[in-house]
Amino acid sequence: MTRPDRIIVTLLASFVLTGCGGSGLRPQTAVSSALQRSADSRRWPAMSDRWLVSIASRNGRERIELVDLSSRQPVPLPGLNQADAQPVSVSVSADGNRIALVRRRNGQTELNLYRRNVGLLQRLPLEPAGVPRDVSLDGSGRLLAVQVSRRGRWDVDLIRLP
Repeated sequence: MTRPDRIIVTLLASFVLTGCGGSGLRPQTAVSSALQRSADSRRWPAMSDRWLVSIASRNGRERIELVDLSSRQPVPLPGLNQADAQPVSVSVSADGNRIALVRRRNGQTELNLYRRNVGLLQRLPLEPAGVPRDVSLDGSGRLLAVQVSRRGRWDVDLIRLP
């Protein structure tokens, strides 16, 4: 290898190593700033290529918020966030049209599916009965994994959705 070739290889190796681990991971400033403006705090993030769903808190009230990452704007979710319900866990399909959620309402913890394109919130019964805690929706929005407590034991149910 000639001296110029060695210099190029050394510079490329240095660039790759510095880019991968030298400066650490940093949030995307524009997206992070937009998220901070719309809520006091956030938890339970889940995302697809274009969508970010999380439980956002503002003035002590928690709600589920869906953000279009391309526009950095929250998307309206009519009929989803109800004053008497506290969200626990949330997940979104790749196209952003289905949101799976666990929430506490009227002293019970329930599993729900929200269909954004029609503004419909549907409760999903668990068979056998159990207490849901965590949800994960696949990219198609047709397969749901839910962590469920039954008789003091945690299980994961896979549920095929219509």
